[in-house]
Amino acid sequence: MHYTGTELEVFRHAKNYKHYVRQKLSPYIGQKVLEVGAGIGGTTRVFADDNYQRWLALEPDDTLVASLHEQKLRGQLPDFVEIQQGTVQDLSSEGDFGTLLYIDVLEHIEAHQAELLSASQQVAIGGYIIVLSPAFQFLYTPFDEAIGHYRRYRRSDLRDLTPDNCRVTDAFYLDAVGMLASVANLLVLRSSQPSLSQIKFWDSTIIPMSRVLDPLVGFNFGRSVICVYERVR
Repeated sequence: MHYTGTELEVFRHAKNYKHYVRQKLSPYIGQKVLEVGAGIGGTTRVFADDNYQRWLALEPDDTLVASLHEQKLRGQLPDFVEIQQGTVQDLSSEGDFGTLLYIDVLEHIEAHQAELLSASQQVAIGGYIIVLSPAFQFLYTPFDEAIGHYRRYRRSDLRDLTPDNCRVTDAFYLDAVGMLASVANLLVLRSSQPSLSQIKFWDSTIIPMSRVLDPLVGFNFGRSVICVYERVR
């Protein structure tokens, strides 16, 4: 399987954003983590900075898997991070992971409901599946299509995908200022793909503003949507 997106290298500079996401998700991240679609390790480097009992970085693209192995050899990823090529469906048995992470991944998967059902078999009872995806279909652009996004989500869309053995523990939006900027781009700028300078401006200026505004608007709109599913049986 080969990943056709071109955005990973640009978005690897969004460190403030990754740290913001990690702060919001930390209550749901256990000691045994399965990261689905690890890509070039942008999430892994920010999230896996503690001594977890287990962290499995799962990635279907062989080129990206090779990059992850190289980063580990260079000491850019912790020694405890395991790297495996494949998908959740390739895992041989039910897991006992405390947390499954889908950070900007589910929108790339056409059969997303079946994916979450498979994921629910890999998380322990009482554990969590965390999905973060781009929000609001009206913001879907040619850039989304070019990097393999099947869709964007509302909070209610992700609730509707809840596997039968899970319940929704939390669902909210992040980056309210970023959403306003996306609307402006859609209506005025019509930029098809963000440049490196735009990503750095968003990460250094817009994200700090969103960290202030998001609580004021009750996390009720934003550029990204997060849903946390808890396995209950």
